Amino acid sequence: MERKARIYIAGHRGLVGSAILRSLRASGYSNLLTRTHAELDLMDQSNVNRFFENEKPEYVFLAAAKVGGIGANSTYPADFIYANTMIGFNVIHAAYSVGVKKLINLGSSCIYPKLAPQPMKEEHLLSGLLEPTNEAYAVAKIGVIKLCTFYNQQYGTNFLSVMPTNLYGPGDNYDLSSSHVLPALIRKFHEAKISGADFVSLWGDGSPRREFLYSSDLAAAVISLMQNNDAKDLSNPGGDFFNVGCGKDITIKELAETIRDVVYEAMSTRTCNIEWDTSKPNGTPQKLLDISRITALGFFPKTSLAEGIKLVYEDFVNNHHKQE
Repeated sequence: MERKARIYIAGHRGLVGSAILRSLRASGYSNLLTRTHAELDLMDQSNVNRFFENEKPEYVFLAAAKVGGIGANSTYPADFIYANTMIGFNVIHAAYSVGVKKLINLGSSCIYPKLAPQPMKEEHLLSGLLEPTNEAYAVAKIGVIKLCTFYNQQYGTNFLSVMPTNLYGPGDNYDLSSSHVLPALIRKFHEAKISGADFVSLWGDGSPRREFLYSSDLAAAVISLMQNNDAKDLSNPGGDFFNVGCGKDITIKELAETIRDVVYEAMSTRTCNIEWDTSKPNGTPQKLLDISRITALGFFPKTSLAEGIKLVYEDFVNNHHKQE
């Protein structure tokens, strides 16, 4: 991927897209194409086609998506399956139509079956039933992965898919109605600290295990794949499909306690209790990715969870909480 190449980052304002944009700029890439949702609705096929025909991007990072936590996915499943299918299919077909040299599609670890063996390998895709609370989102993402694979097979395109584990980082979504677990916990504990609340109520029983990856580490992985690896060079089955994670997980209870300690770090005389609402769903019992395929290419995350949580809490306090 040449430094002067025309590179389109779809979803550049989101958690993943913004990390990719920052990393590309820091590495000296300057011919970067971005569009806000107001400027380009990726669900509108004619507008997407027109953008690709006019701008002729050579490389594409597909990081745009409609995302949310258990509550949002359970409440609006039709919105999630429709939006994510349309976004993915429109961008991928347009990329094929104008001859994009390479595309990386960003997915999610929720594509794997609810009871998949742990850690989850790429070949576990479609080997069992999905977690009901995010089935709509997962089905859409699986469709986009398969579209990339089938375009590679039929048309000889160079489209890779990357399945990150649970992500967090600067610019995350802290809206309690639609955010993922880590940013939601940061906001809940921060608001408890500010209000002086004695406890924070959290969904489930805290037993599910989750893996977390800092967004800048994911950006490093996908940029390296874009620079160095082609679908046609990977002879093993599923060679156009990579898990990206850190290779270890913790319970939601442990995560909550870690975040609480970070939020209350400067207040040694006061903290708050955690009350678990077991009437609410836990979600998938465990989601740990097998990352042997990506580590074989030399990728290893650099940011520890404790370090990353401190960084995102600082980002929340400085750039998000003050705006609300």
